[in-house]
Amino acid sequence: MTWIPAGTFAMGSDDHYPEEAPVHRVTVDGFWIDATPVTNRQFKAFVQATGHVTTAEKIPDARDYPGARREMLKAGSMLFVPPDHPVDLRDWSQWWTFAFGVSWKRPFGPNSKLTGLEDHPVVHVSYTDALAYARWAGKELPTEAEWEFAARGGTDGTEFAWGDAFAPDGRQMANTWQGQFPFENTRLDGYERTSPVGSFPANGYGLSDMVGNVWEWTDDWYAPKHVEDAPKSCCIPMNPRGGPEDQSYDSRQPEIRIPRKVVKGGSFLCAPNYCRRYRPAARHPHPVDTSTSHIGFRCVRRA
Repeated sequence: MTWIPAGTFAMGSDDHYPEEAPVHRVTVDGFWIDATPVTNRQFKAFVQATGHVTTAEKIPDARDYPGARREMLKAGSMLFVPPDHPVDLRDWSQWWTFAFGVSWKRPFGPNSKLTGLEDHPVVHVSYTDALAYARWAGKELPTEAEWEFAARGGTDGTEFAWGDAFAPDGRQMANTWQGQFPFENTRLDGYERTSPVGSFPANGYGLSDMVGNVWEWTDDWYAPKHVEDAPKSCCIPMNPRGGPEDQSYDSRQPEIRIPRKVVKGGSFLCAPNYCRRYRPAARHPHPVDTSTSHIGFRCVRRA
């Protein structure tokens, strides 16, 4: 783990997606944070020690999903399956599918294995799975403010975790998507999906993969925007938490009452033509019961 000293920073962004605004000052106490996302090797040790069964390995309860087709109520996870042609970017079902038999230990299908992926970030883990690992390890999941402060690496106001240029002098600084998403991946960074942790330069705090590779769970409930900046320095929020749980639901699906947590950092699927969220300020809501092939996590330990 790496020590992050206490500090005050400008959280959020007014220049990109509306949920990142407004920029507001936040103060956090010092804390320890994992230098990399939790890997398959580390998660395997947790499962072997505890017998933990992940959400993706359990059959969904029909009572939680009103109207769901019976044939879809099987164990599985969301898997990225790229099309071979341009598609409507407003329709994510063109590249995401709920795949049966997919889990953290079978990341591409029921016949796949983790061989060669031991040092890649663990994926196909829900919020519940991430929290269980953190507690087993004697740690916690970071708040959104802690995560963003650490991701900025000691800088304040820069666009990316390393500065204002996405690829300085043409150098790929994170595992993201190059080419036209979702059908063309030129792999300029050398990877088609996840990459071993630490494959790209660390930020100013020595943290790897705070941008790209996999989204990371935080412990904050999602709110559609940040609070306004404090009118005086004496009123700057100290160690803030997210919005209330009852406001984290997806208003577009009122029949499904699954709360959502904030995920941060973007992933290998973020591209210039889609989801430009490979920035510390970027944030996104994700249902606590849903795992995917591009979401992982890292842990913190507070002083």
